[in-house]
Parts: sequence; structure tokens; C-alpha cells
Amino acid sequence: MSDLNKINSIFNAKIDSVKTKEDLQNIKTEFFGKNGQITQQFKSLGSLDPEKRKEFASNLNKIKDDLTNQIEQKNFDLENLEISEKLKNEKVDITLPIRPYQSGKIHPVSQVIDEISSIFSEIGFSVAEGPDVETDYNNFTALNTPEDHPARDMHDTFYLDKDKKLLLRTHTSPVQIRTMLSGKTPFKIIVPGRTYRCDSDQTHAPMFHQLEGLHIDKNITMGHLKGCLDYFIKEFFEVKNVKMRFRPSHFPFTEPSAEVDIGYKIENEKIVIGEGDKWLEILGCGMVHPNVLKNVKVDPKKYQGFAFGMGIDRLAMLKYGINDLRSFFETDYRWLSHFGFDPLDVPTNYRGLSK
Repeated sequence: MSDLNKINSIFNAKIDSVKTKEDLQNIKTEFFGKNGQITQQFKSLGSLDPEKRKEFASNLNKIKDDLTNQIEQKNFDLENLEISEKLKNEKVDITLPIRPYQSGKIHPVSQVIDEISSIFSEIGFSVAEGPDVETDYNNFTALNTPEDHPARDMHDTFYLDKDKKLLLRTHTSPVQIRTMLSGKTPFKIIVPGRTYRCDSDQTHAPMFHQLEGLHIDKNITMGHLKGCLDYFIKEFFEVKNVKMRFRPSHFPFTEPSAEVDIGYKIENEKIVIGEGDKWLEILGCGMVHPNVLKNVKVDPKKYQGFAFGMGIDRLAMLKYGINDLRSFFETDYRWLSHFGFDPLDVPTNYRGLSK
């Protein structure tokens, strides 16, 4: 027992002088390591008389538990001391002013594209995309545009070569051609994207955004087109009723063709969409011309369809009261802070498009 008391005394003297975890580890090795003092005492149990062995083993276990508890407590104290030192050295001055912070905003054009995509996805349309640089064939010829059509002139189209084979697309309709050439009927797509024309004033820009829609299947009629657009206009402008009329028009790629007007009125110097005795043109549409279907190897005797096109920038201006198209492209953060949208307010038909 005297050996155990001596070991206990030596341990207590050393544990009190411990300042670091490294010192504590050295003590642990000295007493509980392979050749440690406590370990050696356990090895000596076999040489004791059976009568003394039981009492000695009991006392040895008590000493072992006591020393182990002291080591664990010391380790706990050292960790707390280390944390306290870190907190003292890493103290943050909460009286300092915060750094200037500006949150980003979603551009109205991007918001409107998301809104339109959400609406048409509800009735089975998928989103298709294509390149801004197009061939003359996809942009004009495949869409039944005559060689002498004014849209092909230099003053209306940005050509990229002398032979006029490559150009910046003047509408997103070439994506319809690409989709029909690479896929199989039926087709039901919308195509939002940038388009380019030689034009610039308060309501026109040389680069603007358009959205085309296409639905090709068996037994598609003008009735389907009207129902589709009626649903879209009500959902987009978030009104229950809307006056809509189809005016006969002409586009090379549709026959018959029509311009779509919607009713509106002025209240408190603001445009109210849906009712009223005034009319506002918002898009063009029609039944896909048989020649276009032939150009993409679709049999016009078996399949018919409708197409429509609208200016995304114009729709954004109408819905959100923006007067000048040029402000869309001026990168004025003050303007974007006013007309922009919270990035987390993703438009859905259920929660509200323009929340």
C-alpha cells in the first residue's frame, strides 16, 4: 500500500504543475503507458500471495480510477482555458457599423420570361432555345419568306458576311425550324430569346427580346389557338376577364394570319388591361403555313398547327408601367432597384406571378 501512496503523491504533485495538453499527455504516458507506474503495479499482481492480492487489487483499481478522473478533469479545464483565450483574442466589436450591403434584383425582362414560361408550362409547352447567329435559310427561307421581302434588306437585318448567308436572327422563329428538323411530331414549344434588327427609338431597340410559340399536331385549329392565347393573356395580366379580338393580317410563315388586340381603359392615368373601349395590339399569330411544314419534312395533309409571337420587352412595359424601352439596357441600378424583383420570388401560377 505504501507504493500506491507514493505513486498517488507523485501524481498529485505533477498534475498540479500541468500547463499544457502536452504536459498532460506526458503524465498520462508516465503512469498509464506500456511501462507506466500503474501498469507495472498491475503486472506485479501475479507475484503476490492470493490473500494479499485481492486487497491490493482493490486499492490499485481505486487509485487508477482516481488518477484517470483527475486527468480527464484537467483535460476539460485546459480545453476551457484554450477557448477562453481564443474568445478574448478574437473579440468582435459589435459597436462597429455594418459594411454597406446591396442586394441584387431580377431584371423585368428576366422576370417576364419566367412568368411566361410558367404559364405555358401549365398547358404542356416546353422551352426551346437556339443560337443568336443564324443562317439565312433558317431565319427566312424555311419560314416561307420571299427573296424580295423587305425584312431581308440590309437596313432591317444585321448580316455578318458579304454573301448574306449568316445573320443575327431577326426573330426566334428559326428555333422552330431547328426543333422540327431535329425532332418528331407532335411539337409544343415556346422559344424566348434575344433578337436583332436595325431599329432604335423610345419603343424600339437594335437588340430586344421575343417569344415564339408553336404547336403542331393532328387536327389543330384556330379554336385551339384562340383558347391558348385567351388563357395566356388572363394569366399573364392576372385578370379574370379580357376582351380579345383577332384582326386579319399577313405573315409569310402563317396562313391565315392575325394580329391580336386586347381591350383596355385608362383609370387614374394608368392602363387597366381586360376591359374598356380601347384596343391594344400585343402579338401576332396564325396557322402554320403548309410550305413551312414541307420545308421541315412534316406532311401538311396529316399535321396542322399554330404559331404566335410577342415582344417580351413590350409586355414587361405594359404590365409594370415602364415608359421607355431604352431604360432596359442602361444598367442603372436605381432603375433596377425600383422595377426589379426579389431573386427568391420565383413566379408560379399558384403563388402569383408578380408577387
